[in-house]
Amino acid sequence: MFTVSARVLEYCQRSPDRMAWLARLPHAIAQLEERWQLSIGERFDGEGDASWVAPAVRRDGSPGVLKLGMPHMEAEHEADGLRFWNGDPTVRLLEADDSLGAMLLERCEPGTPLRELPELEQDIVLGELSERLWKTPPAGHPFRALSSMIEQWIGETLAHRAEWADEALVREGIEEFRELVNSEPAAVLLATDLHAGNVLRARREPWLVIDPKPFVGDPAYDATQHLLNCHRRVGFDPLGTVARYADHMNVDADRVRRWLFARLSAQPREDWTKDRWLGVARAIARTV
Repeated sequence: MFTVSARVLEYCQRSPDRMAWLARLPHAIAQLEERWQLSIGERFDGEGDASWVAPAVRRDGSPGVLKLGMPHMEAEHEADGLRFWNGDPTVRLLEADDSLGAMLLERCEPGTPLRELPELEQDIVLGELSERLWKTPPAGHPFRALSSMIEQWIGETLAHRAEWADEALVREGIEEFRELVNSEPAAVLLATDLHAGNVLRARREPWLVIDPKPFVGDPAYDATQHLLNCHRRVGFDPLGTVARYADHMNVDADRVRRWLFARLSAQPREDWTKDRWLGVARAIARTV
């Protein structure tokens, strides 16, 4: 039986385009099952909030993962990114239908997420993977600049100014966002959602990256998503944690710190009144 998670349903209900995607989803799955000759299993429980993902078996018996993404600005060029990286160090793209936002992906087996390791070990693995991810795409590539995502975030944040708990802090974060994108070093292709939940154990390699959201920009930005998932460590010692992780990533710690501050203070969020990161943002702000 076709089902979606409660989180996916909630996310779709925020947008007519996503509700239309949800209505089309059963037909799209059936269409791909026939065209790509797949046997599709029950969806993964941990599919996230912006896609439908399930295990699949191809006609030759080889395993795969079928993923259909809802309309989502940040993930628009995921398939292009996987083509560019070509399995180094990401999962391989086996099939794609851009019109349906559908991909058949290499299945990671056993698929254990990196987040099951201690955070300090996660830091090391992510640092090694990032060196392989950050490549300069060729002329004529389809990827957008990181600044395009940042400008959209700024617009969304400004639209909720009446909800800000600390206006001075948010405005400082917006200014930091703009200064960072206008002063970035040589741009490379970023995953932008690089964290331990998006890295899985595999047979082809010890670890493979999944779910990239490619943009071209400052590699220091790519250090921030993992730090946002390390709340206790960052909350206890934000500057020390940033410095140590930046060293593993081989990026400038000051730029990582500034990106982290901008995201903590000014990135769009569902609820501006209940923000566990404000204290950390204020602590980092005093050093920016």
